[in-house]
Amino acid sequence: MSDKVSIAGRGDWLVDEHLQRLLSVLSEEGGEARIAGGAVRNALLGQPVADVDIATTNLPAETMRRAKEAGFKPVPTGIDHGTITVVAGGRPFEVTTLRADVETDGRHARVAFGRDWKADAERRDFTINALYAEADGTVIDFVGGLADIEAQRLRFIGDPEARIREDYLRILRFFRFFAWYGGGRPDGEGLKACARLKEGLDRLSAERVWAELKKLLCAPDPSRALLWMRQSGVLSRILPESEKWGIDGIHALVRAEGDLGWPVDAMLRLETMLPPDAARMKALAKRMRMSRAEADRLDKWALAPAVRPGTTEGALARELYEGDAQAVGDRLAIALSAARARAAEDDKALLEAGGYARQLGFVRKWTRPEFPLKGADLTALGIAPGPILGTLLRRLEQEWIASGFMLGRDALLERATEEIRPRS
Repeated sequence: MSDKVSIAGRGDWLVDEHLQRLLSVLSEEGGEARIAGGAVRNALLGQPVADVDIATTNLPAETMRRAKEAGFKPVPTGIDHGTITVVAGGRPFEVTTLRADVETDGRHARVAFGRDWKADAERRDFTINALYAEADGTVIDFVGGLADIEAQRLRFIGDPEARIREDYLRILRFFRFFAWYGGGRPDGEGLKACARLKEGLDRLSAERVWAELKKLLCAPDPSRALLWMRQSGVLSRILPESEKWGIDGIHALVRAEGDLGWPVDAMLRLETMLPPDAARMKALAKRMRMSRAEADRLDKWALAPAVRPGTTEGALARELYEGDAQAVGDRLAIALSAARARAAEDDKALLEAGGYARQLGFVRKWTRPEFPLKGADLTALGIAPGPILGTLLRRLEQEWIASGFMLGRDALLERATEEIRPRS
């Protein structure tokens, strides 16, 4: 344990008056409270601190009482497991009583509350997530987390298999935290344990798996973590669609993001790993219980036409109008990143990259034009509402598209008039 390291001065969040007041009221009358987990880890790594969690020796009911008397709003969001969300200054803080797992089944745990900080640390998943900080910023380390942060080493606390059997989601968290914070190779014992126990992932809900995979895909560069997931068999366990398609495109996409200023996009990175097979993508979205927007994006991407480096802007505009701009853009981004990766050794790929870049620029600036005619315009010509009107309207729209969207309303009405003029 070290008392020489401090996170004081590493961001304004620590001196927030509401946080300091909450820590103070929880530390009165024999109670203790410390900042726990991710906030301490991120502060030490110089990364942004978003959520601040607090650990305390106070029992949940006492936490509720003290928070309320201090003028804060306590919400019993996870009281059975000792967690109270305290809203202070409009900001939520999760306050959890020190605890130990009494019984686990790989998904849920029955806990016993206590006052032993070391026992609380030892029940957590990874050493870098088991650090505490006093209100003044002094870091408390019971499990060697400081050394592991210094070495960019992700390591389970204690026996990796025991930690995983407590909650199989820790397999995915191992790779996710490695993607965000790890360097070099993953911890060997942890990696072996993940490979041995990967069947336990089948016991997890689809929502938990997908949420964890998305967080991993949002890492600055998830390619090394995905490689080790594939090597251990974990990736094919949760994403069998990637097994014969591969993850080789991820590194090229990440490089393109950095070079071209693209934002990190978890869905685009996922698409890079998958075959554009509509039936399989529908099944994947259903299995993972993706949101409607995510499932729709995956489906449209799979159905989008394959990109061609020589496609003209006119032809591309027609594809965009009749298809989906996001899907076409996704296809082009993946093709462009792959071509850029080959360009150093392949002149043809260099030319392709240039073509894809121009097309992608066109797609991202493209605005969908509005067809100048409505059904009412044709009824004004005397065409009764019904199938004939609908067929004519669609045919005129196709002519308008074929013209490069240049035919105006008057020209289209003239064509419609010719269509309905009696033949002599």
